[in-house]
Amino acid sequence: MIDATALPDIGYTTIALGLIVLGMFHVAYASYQWNRKYKLPPRVPGIPILGNSLQVPAVQQGPWAKDLAAKYGEMFTCKFGASTWVFLNSSRVVTDLLERRAGIYSSRPPFPMTQDVMSRGGRIVLMPYGDRWRLVRRVMHNILSGRNQDIFQPFQDAESKQLCWDYLHNPERWFSANGRYANSVIMSVVFGRRSQLDDKDVEELFETVELFLEQQQPGVNLVDAFPSKEIAQMDEITKLFVFGSLMEAGSDTSRVTLGQIIAGAITYPDWVQRARDQLDSVCGSNAERLPNSEDRARLPYITAIVKEGFRWRPNIAEIGAPTVLIKDDEYEGYRFPKGTVFTWNAWAIALSPEEYEQPERFWPERFLNDDLENALKGHWAFGPGMLALLSPFACLFFPSPLSQAIGRRVCAGWKVGETNVWIAIARLLYCFDFHEVPGKPIDTMRIPQLAGGAPPFPARVSVRSPAHAELIRRDCEAAVKIHY
Repeated sequence: MIDATALPDIGYTTIALGLIVLGMFHVAYASYQWNRKYKLPPRVPGIPILGNSLQVPAVQQGPWAKDLAAKYGEMFTCKFGASTWVFLNSSRVVTDLLERRAGIYSSRPPFPMTQDVMSRGGRIVLMPYGDRWRLVRRVMHNILSGRNQDIFQPFQDAESKQLCWDYLHNPERWFSANGRYANSVIMSVVFGRRSQLDDKDVEELFETVELFLEQQQPGVNLVDAFPSKEIAQMDEITKLFVFGSLMEAGSDTSRVTLGQIIAGAITYPDWVQRARDQLDSVCGSNAERLPNSEDRARLPYITAIVKEGFRWRPNIAEIGAPTVLIKDDEYEGYRFPKGTVFTWNAWAIALSPEEYEQPERFWPERFLNDDLENALKGHWAFGPGMLALLSPFACLFFPSPLSQAIGRRVCAGWKVGETNVWIAIARLLYCFDFHEVPGKPIDTMRIPQLAGGAPPFPARVSVRSPAHAELIRRDCEAAVKIHY
């Protein structure tokens, strides 16, 4: 029998040190094995455990991500806690991965707080790809598709006339008028209710869609307005967040883009006169009539302005929207593991001289080409999915390999958003002048998406002429009096 007293007295400290060394060896070996199997783009240096989490600005991440793209090239890698993110910094790699390989790059990573806790899994923008996502997406397409443009058009006409009226009578409230307009179009279609200039619900919507949904409780009215077998399959939470997402996206994109175009008119005014020349040739140089949607074919410059507004300063999704890879993949020497998060670096792409000539300039002429009427081509404002135009609804109704691999995450309401901005900016440019406030130049790189009820930038708005003021009073007053 072994004499226990003869064994060396190892002690707890020695055992603990041994376990630490063993653990370090295990981590090092696992890292060695991982690095043999996978290879990621250049890594942005961070700190242990948190990685790059503390480096990301709380707001306006675009300039931060743009600077990193300039340093690291077409792709770079960040660590946010346990998550690995790859930023795609050129249209080339975005197209190659998020469009051509959309079948494995289109799901969403987990968002425990914003999706699971705050939204109970109901937000489509954060929803992983699957049956529930397809159901919700189908409902949103049914409401927002180009086939329903005739439904939206009368509301866009009335609300853009109200917009001109508000600009005429409250020019210092131009930013609030933009928000009211954008909200009221989608509010009228979905809820059968108009928004007013000082509508508290609209103000709260732009602060947080959760509070808006809590106050509006729209479920029953929406089911009545849009009866379908898809809606019948949804629980109440999903209904609330589906139509809340419509309100949020339908309001925010149009509002922000109108503001961006106005900022572009103030900081790069040369193009405004060219727009006016075309508007005057169609609608009269002495305020004969307002532009309307039937004039679109004769106003290609306005269409180019709208596309440039979406490209110029992509404030809605400055660093894109993250998607997650659902299986291992290889691309140009890199080997990505399943679970890697990818996002398109919208700010970096929009402002890259490799992508656009004079990218910081507001210059609509860049879009006067054969793709003018392709609202998804030439910018990433509505997300990857340009190839979906080959068959816009294919990925919803036909299970072919091609249709399942394209356009899954492109914004369902891109057509409504584009036409919202088109009619509004055509009428505003025809009727109003926009100037810099003396001594307060606009920093177009720091225009906030939300400004807490204040203007996002200083601007001086004035009616173009007494004749244009009279045109607004004559043609827009009836729209102001509409109630439903």
